[in-house]
Amino acid sequence: MTNYFPWLTIIVVLPISAGSLILFLPYKGNKTIRWYTICICILELLITTYAFCYHFQLDDPLIQLEEDYKWVNFFDFHWRLGIDGLSIGPILLTGFITTLATLAARPVTRDSRLLHLLMLAMYSGQIGSFSSRDLLLFFIMWELELIPVYLLLSMWGGGKKRLYSATKFILYTAGGSIFLLMGVLGMDLYGSNEPTLNFETLANQSYPVALEILFYFGFIIAFAVKSPIIPLHTWLPDTHGEAHYSTCMLLAGILLKMGAYGLIRINMELLPHAHSIFSPWLVIVGTMQIIYAASTSPGQRNLKKRIAYSSVSHMGFIIIGIGSITDAGLNGAILQIISHGFIGAALFFLAGTSYDRIRLIYLDEMGGIAIQMPKIFTMFSSFSMASLALPGMSGFVAELIVFFGIITSQKYFLMPKILITFVMAIGMILTPIYSLSMSRQMFYGYKLFNTTNSFFSDSGPRELFVSISIFLPVIGIGIYPDFVLSLSVDKVEAILSNYFYR
Repeated sequence: MTNYFPWLTIIVVLPISAGSLILFLPYKGNKTIRWYTICICILELLITTYAFCYHFQLDDPLIQLEEDYKWVNFFDFHWRLGIDGLSIGPILLTGFITTLATLAARPVTRDSRLLHLLMLAMYSGQIGSFSSRDLLLFFIMWELELIPVYLLLSMWGGGKKRLYSATKFILYTAGGSIFLLMGVLGMDLYGSNEPTLNFETLANQSYPVALEILFYFGFIIAFAVKSPIIPLHTWLPDTHGEAHYSTCMLLAGILLKMGAYGLIRINMELLPHAHSIFSPWLVIVGTMQIIYAASTSPGQRNLKKRIAYSSVSHMGFIIIGIGSITDAGLNGAILQIISHGFIGAALFFLAGTSYDRIRLIYLDEMGGIAIQMPKIFTMFSSFSMASLALPGMSGFVAELIVFFGIITSQKYFLMPKILITFVMAIGMILTPIYSLSMSRQMFYGYKLFNTTNSFFSDSGPRELFVSISIFLPVIGIGIYPDFVLSLSVDKVEAILSNYFYR
C-alpha cells in the first residue's frame, strides 16, 4: 500500500543525517559521541519496528509498506522504497546488529566522530539497499557502503596489512559494482517500450533469453563478490583478519547478506528464465563452497580468518537454497541469511573481546583461556555449537530446510540430488571439526595459564549483554522458526510462481 507518512524515508535517511550532526556537536569526549550514536541506532530500530508492526497488512502480505516520490524528472528517476516479506527480516537484522556493534565498540582515541559517522552511514546504506524498489536507487545504496567500509578498515584496522586489505576490498567490490551498473542500465534501456527501473514493473517484463542471460551474468558477478561466492571470496578472510571486531560484526552480520539478498531480489525475481538455466551451476558452486571453506578453515592460524572461512562455508547453503527453486529451499536460504547474521556477528564479537584481553590472535599461541575467562568460554562455545548446526538453534533449522528444498526439487534428477545432499552432509561433518578444533586451541590446555602475568579479566556487563542479546534470537528461531518463515512464505510463493519447477 502507498503510505502518506514517510516512514521508510525517515528510516533510510535518519542514521546518516543524525550522524552528520556528530561533526558539529561540542566535543566532550569519546564516550559522549559513542552514546549519541547508540541512541540514534536505538531510535532507528524502534521506528523500524513500529513501522513494520503498524503497517503489516495480513490481507496484502506481498507489500506491507511502500513509498514513491518523483526525484529526477529528466531520467524518470523515483525515490521508491518498500518493505515486503523478503526485505523485512534483513532490515530488522540490520538495525539489531548495528545497534549491538556500536555498543560493542570500545571508545577509540583516533577520530571518534568520523568512526561513528561512518558506522551510521553504513546503516543508511544497508537499510536503503534492502528497502529499495527502484533499480538505480538500489545501486546508489549499494555503492554507499564502499567508502565507509574502506575507511573503517584502513584507519581503525588492527593489523599490519590493514591498508592492503582495505585496498583489496575496494578493488573487488568496485569491480563488481561495474557489472551491477551495466545490468541496471541494460534493464532500464531494454526492459520495456518505456524505460523503467521500478522493480514491480520489471518483474512482469520478458526479455530475449540471450539478453536475460547477459543481464543475469552481470548481476551475479556483483553479488558473488559481496556474498561471497568462490572464487571471488579471497577479499573476505583478509578483511576480517585486519578489521576491528565491531566492523567485522557489520561485515559478517549484514554486508555479506546484501549479496544473497540481491541474488533473490534481482536474479531470481526479475530474471526467472536465466535463473532456471544457471541454477544447477549455483547448486554445484554452493556445494563446492561448503566443502572448500570447511576444508580450508582448519589450516588458518588467525582466529578471525578461521571464522571468516566458516562464513564462506555457511553462505554455500544459501546459494544451494536459492538454486533449488523450491519453497523449502528459498525459505531455508532466507532463514539462513537471518541465522548466520546473528551467529557470525557474535563469533567475531567474542573473538574481538578475547583479543582485547590476551592480545593474541593466532590460535597456536593460545590455550587455557577457559580457566581464566569462563563466561567468554561459555558464550563462545554456545555460538560455536550454533555455527555447527546443533539442534535447537537457528543454524540447524535453516540448513535442514535447505536440505529438504534440494531433495524435493523437481528440477533435478534423483541421482544428482543424492550426490549433492551427500556432499552437503560431508560439509556438515567437516564443520564440527574446524569449529571444535578452534575451541580446543583457544580454551583448553595450559599454555596461557602457565605464563607470567596470566590473569585475564572475564566478560563484563557490556560483553554479557551483547552476547545474550544475540543468543536469545538464535535460540528463539531454533525453537520457533515459523516466526521468521511466516514473514517470507507469501513472497516466496510469488517469486516461484514464475517457475515451472517447484
